[in-house]
Parts: sequence; structure tokens; C-alpha cells
Amino acid sequence: MSLIVTIFCLVFLAELISWIGKSVLIGWFYVLYLRIFYPTLAEKQKKLKVDILNTKTELLKTSAQDQFAKWAKLRRSVDKGLADLEKLNSDISSVKTSFSVKFSTGIWICTTGAQFVIGWWYRKAAIFYLPPGWFGPLAWVLAFPFAPKGAVSVGMWQMACRRVIKIGERAAKELVASYTAMGPASVTEKNAS
Repeated sequence: MSLIVTIFCLVFLAELISWIGKSVLIGWFYVLYLRIFYPTLAEKQKKLKVDILNTKTELLKTSAQDQFAKWAKLRRSVDKGLADLEKLNSDISSVKTSFSVKFSTGIWICTTGAQFVIGWWYRKAAIFYLPPGWFGPLAWVLAFPFAPKGAVSVGMWQMACRRVIKIGERAAKELVASYTAMGPASVTEKNAS
């Protein structure tokens, strides 16, 4: 893949992640991670919650005055279940925290880190050359910091890609907002006429 397309794809990926939101992505991938690598924890938590709810329902149906022994036994069972659930939830929480750190690091390496590395590695390379005289004495700005004069540098290309993608995002949001403001019925009526 050429450098121009690679940089555009990296910038697009970084912007896509920011549009979706890192916390949303962590949530989606955490569920998958938990099911693949820790299936017993999720199943155990689900089973424990069901058991606690069933026991609690039975406890509520039992009279504390008339059937004290049964009520006390159910109460101890609910308390023990809640304590076990709390411990299991703390284990799952530590797994989620660990996953969140690893996932955030992976996202950073794949997007921002890769952009830094490519920008540093190709700092003296020209993405493409501009026709002579287009920008006159300002051509050196597009070549900033190390690309040859009359060329577009990696850093400037990254900035331009990011700007174009942000403009596209804004246009898409306005288009969706105008479509939802008009409503689907008015759009179909407008297309029919």
C-alpha cells in the first residue's frame, strides 16, 4: 500500500475510533473477551445472581415469626450468596480494568503510535509534489518540517487528511440531522413529486 493511502487509513481509523468512542469499543470487546477467555466467570456470575434472586424470593415468602429456622437459613444463604457475588464482581472488575488498559494501549499503538512512527520514519519523504508556482513562497509550509521544497510532507498530509475527514463527519451529521428533522415521510413525499 502506498504511503499516501496508509496515512489516510491510519487517520481515518483514529477518527472512526473517536466517533464511536473508546469506552463504547471497550464495552463491546470486553464482552467478547470475557466470553472467550473467562467463560466460567460470566457463567458463575449469572448462575449466582439467579440463585440469589430465587432464594430471596423464597425468603420474602417465608414468615420470620412463624418459620424462623427456615427464614434464618434462607437469610444466611442470601447473605453468603451476596458475599460470593461481591467477591466475584470484584474479580470481574479487576479483569475489566486489566482489559481496559491493554485495549487502550493497543488502540493507541495502532492509531496514534503508528502515525508517530510513520511520520518519523518518512519525515524526509515527499508524499507528492505540487506543480511549481502554485503556492509561491508558501510552498515551504507544506513541506514542513523536513520534506523537500515543493512537496507535501507526511505531517502536513496527516493534518490535511484529518481536516477533510472532520469536514466529512460534520457534513454527514448535518445530513442525518436534516433527514431526521424532516422525517422519513416528508422525504418519501418529496421524492414522489
